[in-house]
Amino acid sequence: MHSSSSTSSFGSTARYPRLDALRGAAIVWMAAFHFAFDLNHFGWISQDFYRDAFWTGQRTLIVSLFLLCAGMGQALALQQGLSWPRFWRRWVQIAACAIAVSIGSYMMYPRSFISFGVLHGMALMLLLLRFAGPRLPIWACCALGAFALMAPQLLSHPFFDSRWTNWLGLVTHKPIAEDYVPILPWLGVLLFGFALGRWLLIHRASWCRADISPKLAPLALLGRWSLTFYMLHQPVLIGMLKLAATMRG
Repeated sequence: MHSSSSTSSFGSTARYPRLDALRGAAIVWMAAFHFAFDLNHFGWISQDFYRDAFWTGQRTLIVSLFLLCAGMGQALALQQGLSWPRFWRRWVQIAACAIAVSIGSYMMYPRSFISFGVLHGMALMLLLLRFAGPRLPIWACCALGAFALMAPQLLSHPFFDSRWTNWLGLVTHKPIAEDYVPILPWLGVLLFGFALGRWLLIHRASWCRADISPKLAPLALLGRWSLTFYMLHQPVLIGMLKLAATMRG
């Protein structure tokens, strides 16, 4: 993937430890995936991360888990009356990190750099959700989510195959990029997370607010700092592997 992003609830007033821990678990999974990818890049292992179903399937599941958490986080933020200024502060952080990812990936993979990865997708999808989400009943979120998931199979066209247009997702073939998370179909996963979060707040509010086992506290802490971890983990992993390669001779 290369890689997944933060899905915080944009600094909402109250924390929901279970959601934080779920996001933290996704972070750990993502880091393990990227470590394996980096091992492959430096020739320590030999795997096909672009075509092998074992690896492509993991990428899909990791991105899906992050976007589900993001949608649920936005439902909680809506319920707590998150202000526009706080939303914009967090959104600017995500957008700035998306630009940094594009620059960094271009330096490392100039032919397959990330022009619209998970952070780019998150930034645009969260804007759409912020404007439209509060006006949609739960059933409409689910219906639109299902349509978003099916749209690339129903409406694909060569016009959307360029780097300037593939952000929408209606491509006829996947672009060559280290990470690609277009609006369609991934907006569907975000909408399902948003609908799930709203349903839980109505029907399982006590479950949402329940404490977690102390053993899961590190995951919850990690989940609260998911964007920071995302931006730092790859440089740290790559630096460690380069150092190991140097010491190996």
